[in-house]
Amino acid sequence: MNRRTFAMSLAGAISAHRLSWGQSPGARGKTVFYSAVGGDLALYSMDVDAASLIKRNTVTIPANIQYAWPHPSRQYFYIVSSAGGPGIPSNENFAHAFRIDPATGALTPHGQPQNLPSRPIHTSVDMRGEYLLTAYNDPSSLTVHHINKDGTIGDRVNQPNQLDTGKYAHQIRATPDNQQVIMVTRGNNAPDDNPVNPGSIKTYGFKSGVLTNLAAIQPGSGMQFGPRHLDFHPTQPWVYVSIESQNKLYVYRREPATGLSREPMFVKETLSDPKSPFRQGAGTVHVHPNGRFVYQANRASSTVDFQGRKVFAGGENSIAVFSIDQSSGEPTLIQNIDGHGIQLRTFAIDPSARMMVAASIQPLPVREGGIVKTLSAGLTVFRIGNDGKLAFARKYDVDVGSKTQFWSGMVTLV
Repeated sequence: MNRRTFAMSLAGAISAHRLSWGQSPGARGKTVFYSAVGGDLALYSMDVDAASLIKRNTVTIPANIQYAWPHPSRQYFYIVSSAGGPGIPSNENFAHAFRIDPATGALTPHGQPQNLPSRPIHTSVDMRGEYLLTAYNDPSSLTVHHINKDGTIGDRVNQPNQLDTGKYAHQIRATPDNQQVIMVTRGNNAPDDNPVNPGSIKTYGFKSGVLTNLAAIQPGSGMQFGPRHLDFHPTQPWVYVSIESQNKLYVYRREPATGLSREPMFVKETLSDPKSPFRQGAGTVHVHPNGRFVYQANRASSTVDFQGRKVFAGGENSIAVFSIDQSSGEPTLIQNIDGHGIQLRTFAIDPSARMMVAASIQPLPVREGGIVKTLSAGLTVFRIGNDGKLAFARKYDVDVGSKTQFWSGMVTLV
């Protein structure tokens, strides 16, 4: 990578960090937190000094919320939904646009929802705010929609090229320079998956909403590679990827030709006990706003029979904290902290990097000796120290009923 290319990548990385979730270190404006249970999206105000949340209101859409993403202008908010869920197909799948109240974060429907071809698993907006990118896990695929100048969702962009979309897409992001799109395809290759197929990271050229195949990044056949989620370093061309089925953190370098380096720069364990006998899955990954730390969720929810009930079998539901070497990008595990919930599917960091909120998706009976108690779904709040480490502040129980708390995130208001 020559000096000019690296300088462009560096500028793009800084821009990307400021646009992703509309936040940057020291960003001005109030930050709010959203959390979705089924089709209900709750708005919470945040007190960062007190590490606390206050629920303000809820908007409801007809189908289960799968993922959400703000426009770079922070005026609009996009939600994808489905009447289905994990392993449950549906013919009712939508992309919705909302206007964000700049004073409170309250959401107002904006334009008409767009029909989507199948259950969406992830959505994001390109760096210029011109296109809505959506990934679908079954069948593994993607779509690109125009975003109109007024923030409403426009027509779907025709893709003239036959795209390699892998198996079980799970995330789609534009690169910081907006020249490429990366789609993480998890595959199915955990020990008891059926059917079994390879995981891969697909990279595409991106121009005027049209994608072209660039590369498929995967070690060997991809059968020992289950990538789930990635995040970009704010100032360096380093990309941190959670490897779900192998419970690893991979680090790649951004490359102009292929999107990512062919081989990872570093491979790290994420569990406090990598030899745990319980089924584990790595989850969401986020880089700290100052670029000195990276956080990754560890998830477990297997059950066993106990006194006629299904109870939590064991495993690690935690946030793994890594320090990042600023000269090489190498992460070093410095903490695994209990998440006080089952399956921490999403978490978010406020732009001042003093507070994290992690959302656990479901309640589950947990055995404590001969007693069985229910560990509720909820919102776990952590304080973030100057050393990057987390300290538990409190947990808010969330009654999800028969649904799940499937998505959460923060937005800094205009």
